[in-house]
Amino acid sequence: MASPKELAAYIMEQLSELEEIRNIPMMGGYIFYYRERIFGGIYGNGFMVKITDASRKYMPDSIAEPPYEGAKPMLPVTILDDRELLQKMVCEMYPDLPERKPRKKK
Repeated sequence: MASPKELAAYIMEQLSELEEIRNIPMMGGYIFYYRERIFGGIYGNGFMVKITDASRKYMPDSIAEPPYEGAKPMLPVTILDDRELLQKMVCEMYPDLPERKPRKKK
């Protein structure tokens, strides 16, 4: 099994044709952004994305589960190796993703 860092690099490669994709390391995993909206992340049990109409459409076989205790359920990504489908899904998820909250000034 790949390390979170290796998995993050693979996901970034799979999504490399999309502009404005980035990730940041967070608590042993990674959070993924598309056009500054969080769409998914790498958690202890692999790569998961937020539940939207698009993520359900592209991964009807994926069963929602919380990525960690106390978290909202997310969908484990079942199409990671299908670069084209993965990119389409992320693009179509964008309108349903919450906008990034502005940081509070100290």
